[in-house]
Amino acid sequence: MQQLRKPRRFVLAMAAAAALAVGLGAAPARAADNPYERGPAPTTSALDASRGPFSVATENVSSLVSGFGGGTIYYPTTTSAGTFGAVAISPGFTARWSSLSWLGPRIASHGFVVIGIETNTLYDQPGSRGDQLLAALDYLTRQSSVRTRIDATRLAVAGHSMGGGGSLEAARTRPSLQAAVPLAPWNTTKSWSTLRVPTMILGGESDTIAPVASHSIPFYTSIPAASEKAYLELNNASHFFPQSVDTYTGRMAVAWLKRFVDNDTRYDQFICPGPSSVSISDYRNTCPLS
Repeated sequence: MQQLRKPRRFVLAMAAAAALAVGLGAAPARAADNPYERGPAPTTSALDASRGPFSVATENVSSLVSGFGGGTIYYPTTTSAGTFGAVAISPGFTARWSSLSWLGPRIASHGFVVIGIETNTLYDQPGSRGDQLLAALDYLTRQSSVRTRIDATRLAVAGHSMGGGGSLEAARTRPSLQAAVPLAPWNTTKSWSTLRVPTMILGGESDTIAPVASHSIPFYTSIPAASEKAYLELNNASHFFPQSVDTYTGRMAVAWLKRFVDNDTRYDQFICPGPSSVSISDYRNTCPLS
């Protein structure tokens, strides 16, 4: 269902080459021929752990950079696994990156370069936060000291509240992004019918600041199914569920990023049919994934 992107075209080409090799009597290509696959085969326990398989280092970004308010970079320390996809994450209205900082090393330890941004002001609206997320990705891939560790064709955005609304703005503005993960997103725009980036929205059933009935659910519904999308709603969760360590937020965010930034189909099992638990009040998706 997803529009073909560079990684997928490569996989299709490799599949065709494998079929030809079989016809010629050569050994068939293996799933590991996906050049973006990073890390061992995933398990639920591995995704739910506080850290993934990669050791992570951090680097601070000055507030004097152009386009956003600085922040913190988290990156895998290995230089032998090839380049990694990258993710920019924005906090919400009046919040700083520290409110979401658990997500930085959590996601990076599964094989991503992550930048958690500070916004230019605490009161920036979703449109501005979307622009700042894109500026942070540009900084990561063009100027940062870790730019050589990043594959600039495999980028994603995420954020909480107005930062989540900003991630939708960024994904609509830059359709070359590979994934978006809005967390309890808030935005006055309700229709995202022109969004083409694979998007997983996580909402809280008891959110009174960005109620799912007027934010997360209409956002999800309006995104075209051809873009690939999923919606997970946490039972009884408030607007602030991303601001503390949460099993399903960590698990599903990583699974979505691995699936669409790394094109790693080993993570399909966590998305389709998706989690089943008393902790989940709603789960929707476009399965099967194409």
